[in-house]
Amino acid sequence: MGRQGHENGVCLGGRTGCRPRWYALASLALVCSLTSGCVSGGLEQWYRNGFKVGPNYCEPPAPVAEKWIDDGNPKVRSDLQEHPAWWRVFDDPVLDSLIATACKQNVDLRVAGTRVLEARAVRAIAAGELFPQSQQAVGTFSHFGTSANVANPNGVRFYDDWATGFSLSWELDFWGRFRRTIESADANVAAFVANYDDVLVTLLADVATNYIEIRILQQRLEYLHHNMEIQRETLRVTESQAKAMKSDMDVQQARSILKQTEGLIPPLKAELRQANNRLCILLGIPPRDLLPKLETKAIPTAPLEVAVGIPADLLRRRPDIRHAERQIATQCAQIGIAEADLYPRFMLNGTIGMESQDFSKLLANNSMAAQIGPAFTWQILNYGRIANNVCLQDARTSEMVATYQSTVLRANREVEDALTGFLHSQEQAESVAESVNAAERAAKLGDLQYRAGKIDYNRLFVQQTFLVQQQDQLVIAQGGIALNLVGIYRALGGGWEYCCQKKEGLTPATPVLPREEVPAPMPTPTSNSKE
Repeated sequence: MGRQGHENGVCLGGRTGCRPRWYALASLALVCSLTSGCVSGGLEQWYRNGFKVGPNYCEPPAPVAEKWIDDGNPKVRSDLQEHPAWWRVFDDPVLDSLIATACKQNVDLRVAGTRVLEARAVRAIAAGELFPQSQQAVGTFSHFGTSANVANPNGVRFYDDWATGFSLSWELDFWGRFRRTIESADANVAAFVANYDDVLVTLLADVATNYIEIRILQQRLEYLHHNMEIQRETLRVTESQAKAMKSDMDVQQARSILKQTEGLIPPLKAELRQANNRLCILLGIPPRDLLPKLETKAIPTAPLEVAVGIPADLLRRRPDIRHAERQIATQCAQIGIAEADLYPRFMLNGTIGMESQDFSKLLANNSMAAQIGPAFTWQILNYGRIANNVCLQDARTSEMVATYQSTVLRANREVEDALTGFLHSQEQAESVAESVNAAERAAKLGDLQYRAGKIDYNRLFVQQTFLVQQQDQLVIAQGGIALNLVGIYRALGGGWEYCCQKKEGLTPATPVLPREEVPAPMPTPTSNSKE
């Protein structure tokens, strides 16, 4: 009996040595899964990881420098300093107001916020999978009719069937698949929060950058208009002298320099309009002329030194770095989710209900029917597909680790670039300022000497042309100091704390635009909202 049962693949009475063919196949699949190249830990790892297959996440190493290249420069302080409202170092109320408006109205920031809500909802769905995954309350009514030409011991051809009940199916998280899903969802929520912070950092820096560019262009135009007045006066003097000398060459040369200066204005006005339009979009409003409300002011004055901490601080302060790191954690949990498919799934199924042919007896005690019992499923013939999916998730995790490390390196470079630009733009501004002072004195003396007939117009022409060039370079250099300081704070990840910290001095300023000109944000949907 035992041999015959064994040969037929039937287990009789639980005898020793009796093994069905499916058991051999399942055992082979288990051995293969434990020796897979991508599935390295197996059941031992499952036990060590708190009854969860797949690797536990560990933060990967990050390539950061020990100190900045300009660490010894007295203008670069290495003391740690947070920058929740860094733009206030410029002491510019208009900039403060623009920042406040952008934080309230920017559409990209709103999009990033809704993605956080989406990620939280996905996490809540994942947490719900720990409980019975399927619960159904059912009720049916059927009217049956049987053929008169088949055996029917009761002689009843037509009858009703009433049934109602409740059923559930609960897959147990034996291998940690659902817990890994929750881990992945938790990390994904943190990644989208970091993404929101990164959008905020970019928004603050973009608003400040466009505002400073507007001030630079306004200052450049103001210098050009001032020089045009001087050149018109020079042209008038040249024309009066030309009548006496009966020579038109100096007049044409004076008119040439005047028209050359006028030709510099249209491109600057176009750039000014474009900066104005970019600022409107950042404020969340359609493009319109903001210049009458912004008025004309000097370029924001930047402090001469900046506190940047140490490079390792970037891992905590840069939202894009935190976002990249959380993406690794999100993906790492996917390895365990994929590996769980290598093992059997254990479930508990049950139903309880009432069934009767007569509706009046549906709720009677003897109408109750129930069923409960365990079950399992095992994809034993899909090993190659499942194992390769584990390898795929592992490769994606390695890819994200490399992306994270690349993000850290890029962050280091961005800070270094902004620092060297900040320091050298100060040196440039000092040198150009001295050059402008000398050029202004030379142009004034040359004008007096030309009027007195001591020098020819060619020399005055050169002096006035050089003055226009140097004044324009001075404005660009002074603006470069402020722009590079903004770049430092952008690279340091400054500003993301602005909307999440309630500290004194962080109260948003009054928006520079009237409220009726700013479109109201869409209401945030809540669980209590009624549609």
